[in-house]
Amino acid sequence: MAGCCPAEAALALAGPEAAGRPARAGALEQAAREIRPGVALLQLMAPGMHCGGCVATLERALSRAPGVRAARANLTAKRLSIEYAPAETTAAAVADVAEAAGFAVHPALDADSAARAEAAETRDLLARMGVAGFAAMNVMLLSVSIWSGADAATRDLMHWISALIALPVVVYSGRPFFVSALKGLRAGRLNMDAPISLAVILAACVSVYETAHGGAEAFFDAAVMLLFLLLVGRYLDRLMRARARSAAAGLMALQPRGAVVRGADGAAWTALEAIRPGDVTVVAPGERVAVDGVVVEGASDLDASWLTGESAPETAAPGAAVRAGAMNLSGPLAVRATAVGERSSLGEVAALMAEAESRKSRIARLADKAAAVYAPVVHLVALGAFLWWIGDGATVREAAFVAIATLIITCPCALGLAAPMAQATAAGALFRRGVMLRDGAALERLALVDRAVFDKTGTLTEGRPAMRAPGAAAGAALPLAAALAGGSRHPLAQALAAAARAAGVVPGRVDEVREVPGYGVEARTGGETVRLGRAAWVGAGEAEAVEAAEASAVWLSRPGAAPVAYLFDDAPRSGAVEAVARLEAAGLRVSILSGDRPGPVAALAARLGVSDWRAQAGPQDKIAALAAMNAEGARTLMVGDGINDAPALAEASVSIAPASAADIGRAAADIVLVGEDLRAVAEAHALARRTRAVILQNFAIAAAYNCVAIPLAVTGHASPLVAAIAMSSSSILVVANALRLAGGGPRTAPGRGARLPQAAEAAA
Repeated sequence: MAGCCPAEAALALAGPEAAGRPARAGALEQAAREIRPGVALLQLMAPGMHCGGCVATLERALSRAPGVRAARANLTAKRLSIEYAPAETTAAAVADVAEAAGFAVHPALDADSAARAEAAETRDLLARMGVAGFAAMNVMLLSVSIWSGADAATRDLMHWISALIALPVVVYSGRPFFVSALKGLRAGRLNMDAPISLAVILAACVSVYETAHGGAEAFFDAAVMLLFLLLVGRYLDRLMRARARSAAAGLMALQPRGAVVRGADGAAWTALEAIRPGDVTVVAPGERVAVDGVVVEGASDLDASWLTGESAPETAAPGAAVRAGAMNLSGPLAVRATAVGERSSLGEVAALMAEAESRKSRIARLADKAAAVYAPVVHLVALGAFLWWIGDGATVREAAFVAIATLIITCPCALGLAAPMAQATAAGALFRRGVMLRDGAALERLALVDRAVFDKTGTLTEGRPAMRAPGAAAGAALPLAAALAGGSRHPLAQALAAAARAAGVVPGRVDEVREVPGYGVEARTGGETVRLGRAAWVGAGEAEAVEAAEASAVWLSRPGAAPVAYLFDDAPRSGAVEAVARLEAAGLRVSILSGDRPGPVAALAARLGVSDWRAQAGPQDKIAALAAMNAEGARTLMVGDGINDAPALAEASVSIAPASAADIGRAAADIVLVGEDLRAVAEAHALARRTRAVILQNFAIAAAYNCVAIPLAVTGHASPLVAAIAMSSSSILVVANALRLAGGGPRTAPGRGARLPQAAEAAA
């Protein structure tokens, strides 16, 4: 529980009853939220979690609890995500399971509270580190006289003075390690603080014994220096973890604490948690929008680049939708709230990032299992070294110091950090590139894909098609077509509706509007069925007349008249050509699988340099095509509409969906692309491969370290002090290697990929 504030540690030792069970249960129930029928999500902070063994212990205990559907632990954020059935258990009961496993937990805090708690923990850690460092320097200074050949009386005096300095420091600076180890033992497990605590206590006790009996050597300097180096390592680890979380921290800094709400009694500042949908908030120039909503008064320019990636300001006028976190640049606005807090776009993005961090890849799960069994093995190795040295004729003191060095040098910090630090850093780097992980395990699958399949409309193209001027028959039927188009989310239908509005066409009256995914929209008018959609679906007999055209088309069928076509042009999405080229250069086979007609698909494929394409593929055709690829052994990446192509996305090994702000939480994909530039897909693939390589490098570092360090310690060639330096260095090396993934910054074209302000900027 290193780094925990004293009050929290005391509460953890006292047990859950000390917090007041009714109030605690109420707070936990409020922290839970329903994510699907019959299943709630509870997010808890576990400050005492700091190694892979802790992660495995918590996940194992929670997964076995009654009513718990899934449990994931995020080592970087020290957060638990538990899915449970409220009908079978309660949030308080779930928290009790975590505490029974030896971990103090509390509901996940808001950004401000979390920042204050983090600062308090950092101050506490710095204080303990400073005391240990000051004591280590003084004890080592006293040791100079001993090393320089002082007589026995002077040596004994220096030892006693060293004991007076070192022993209180061991108690104070070592407390986080001792408390964590004690809680683990109470829960029946050995965490990584157990060997550290045992090593420090043994070093101090042996030194006291040697001093009391006039021994020639005492190792108070090793005990306090060990604590100092361990605390330095944990402090650097905390700083590096904070850097890995910088994207999420900068994102949450965009969320205002509240807003001015206009009511019957006038306008008053209201905390964010008290704002409800329907409330009218007032946003002054220079302020950030606190809620998702619709502008009801005023006009202004908004900077929403954190989400859209567009550097140019958006115009906000009455009727325009605005998103939480957008900066109001010019005029005052009155915004009626439609979504607040975690339901807003900002909240959904933050939830996506948290969810992605908590889901582990196969490699990370294996590392957690290895770290969980590592601590008992460490104790056995240390005990074996002790007995071996005793059997070889060494004194108890000599054998004890070999065992102490073995306990220290074999600490599994590097192994526990190898995968989660790389994954968290990669998630932050991807977010700065406009790519959000919904599933952290998808990163590993993305690194292994060998085939990329793209949808066309809205994916390879901008999804903002422009309708050509209709012919006479099509123009006469435009009111009916506009009425049907208003009931569809398909880009072509939306473009038709927009063109009709721009032409001043009033939509006709239709009833029973129903969208058929992959085919079109149908409705009833005058007792007859009318359809707008694919040529074959509406029964267009003259489809061949425009089949060769390089434009997309939708057809309208109505009673007593021949079907008519509306033609559209859709430009390729920014970066599409380069994205395809980079994926092919990386060894992937690229294909296009579209529901559009052969003419437009062939034209786009030729423009992008893609030779493998298929047109007029309905939802079932796409599923069948991907299933066939998978059956052939291909590992497929599907890039398509996160809503319309949901079945095909689910069939692929890993899926990416471009999504607007409104669609982020609904896109049925492993990875969501926010922004317009498709080069982010190629960058995500490249970063996934780099992440996998870094994780494997980290495992190699941890393995090489243990192969070299353990023999040195067991054979007596590493003192406890050298062991502490080696152990801390291995952990720092692993974390620093993972942080290489954060370098480079955004690589998409300026103004096109999503970008995230720095936390300092956002706070200002």
